[in-house]
Amino acid sequence: MTQAFYFDGNVPKPQVVEVKSSLDDPNLILSRDGAEDVLWLKKDVRAVDDLPKGADMVLRLTSDPVARLHVPHASTLPFLPNLTKRAPPKGRGRLAMWASGAIAAVAFQIVVLIPLMADQLANIIPPHAERALGEATLEQIRSAMGNDVRGPLAMCEKPEGRAALDQMMAAFAPSLPDNVEVSVFVLNHPMVNAFALPGGNVVFFRGLIDAAQSPEEVASVLAHELGHVVSRDPTRHALRSAGSIGVLGLLFGDFAGGALVLFLTERLIDASYTQAAEASADLFAHEVLEQAGVSPAALGDMFERLRSRYGDRKGVVAHFLSHPSLSERIDTARAAAPEDGAWTPILNDAQWDDLQAICQR
Repeated sequence: MTQAFYFDGNVPKPQVVEVKSSLDDPNLILSRDGAEDVLWLKKDVRAVDDLPKGADMVLRLTSDPVARLHVPHASTLPFLPNLTKRAPPKGRGRLAMWASGAIAAVAFQIVVLIPLMADQLANIIPPHAERALGEATLEQIRSAMGNDVRGPLAMCEKPEGRAALDQMMAAFAPSLPDNVEVSVFVLNHPMVNAFALPGGNVVFFRGLIDAAQSPEEVASVLAHELGHVVSRDPTRHALRSAGSIGVLGLLFGDFAGGALVLFLTERLIDASYTQAAEASADLFAHEVLEQAGVSPAALGDMFERLRSRYGDRKGVVAHFLSHPSLSERIDTARAAAPEDGAWTPILNDAQWDDLQAICQR
């Protein structure tokens, strides 16, 4: 039996106790005069850290954050199996459970909820709102890729080149659904790239027109992007990329809000669609090219030219050339061209020259 001083944590006054225990008793019994005994499980008793070494010892209980037991002659204590063992943080299991639940909820939101909401919103978002989102994103792209001296990235609008581009677009117009409105822009930047934005906006960088060897190759890329427009892939991809911020913004009517547009600037320039979306856009391009009198093989020729010049992953937009099935897509485009097809130039030589000079002042 050992005499000690017990602090219950409620009043700053020690209570003299007798510490009792037997070998087969799992508890330390803190016996007090005029009060009920206090029971401490031996396995939960720990020594308080950072005390000077000596005969005295201060003990605590893992299940009680404030109670303390000051033992002047600790050597007389019965055996305590976990005296120097670090106690697990209180509520660790509950904390782990909440953390696991939070991670699962976030994963469910990212993997299931956001894509599902994005797909649904892409089908119901009104056309004027989709166009507003696309136009705002285009302006943000121009601002981000411009410079402080010249301002936003310049639009290429030389009248002769614009007329040639409009004629190219007119060749595809009969193949488009009646409710699809398309606007085509050329930005004065050397990047070899073209992409579609929400609301029927298709954007070429000057670099892609410079890299093409014929107007049919440019037309094939335009046809491919029109396939994405018709399927509303840019809107779906935009909503998925922007995540909950974009989805919630659109739910509250913020169709061209700053937060959403900032998220989309880079993601839509370098959009990486699913294999199914790419295959569908390719198939659409084959069909509209043939209906316009242009060989679908032009799409395969353009892919092959870019891959040979820049490699699979360098210098060209990811959804053109970094896709694993690129070789198959090239072969499919060339196979889609009937051997007896009657192909006609989509632009004459003078118009092709004009299109290539669309960014010249």
